[in-house]
Amino acid sequence: MSSSTTPRPSVLFVCVHNAGRSQMAAAFLTRLAGDRIEVRSAGSAPADTVNPAVVEAMKEVGVDISAETPKILTVAAVQASDVVITMGCGDTCPVFPGKRYLDWQLDDPAGQGVDAVRPIRDAIETRVRVLVSEVAPD
Repeated sequence: MSSSTTPRPSVLFVCVHNAGRSQMAAAFLTRLAGDRIEVRSAGSAPADTVNPAVVEAMKEVGVDISAETPKILTVAAVQASDVVITMGCGDTCPVFPGKRYLDWQLDDPAGQGVDAVRPIRDAIETRVRVLVSEVAPD
């Protein structure tokens, strides 16, 4: 017995120089869309760390990203995604025909405290809500 299911859209958030920002976006999409979308985030290297202020700002809204490990950006990750969202780094992300690319220009919270991160967090959440309605409508 076999059943056919519609594959979930796959969204990759890429912020090459700031993995924390891509993790914020991925966390919001995961929370808002649940299991309707496969979500991943990528930074510039596996050793990237997340600004503690980003972790704190996310905990304030009930999301704990402190245990997540940023993944390195690879060509395979881009090829395996239906939507690739570059966050201020579109010129450094490999581009392939047939993929949907969005680029968000946001201030960089690296090295800044939680007061500076909160507006960026809120802007990301607003944009992710729009993305959910486009990619995985109810």
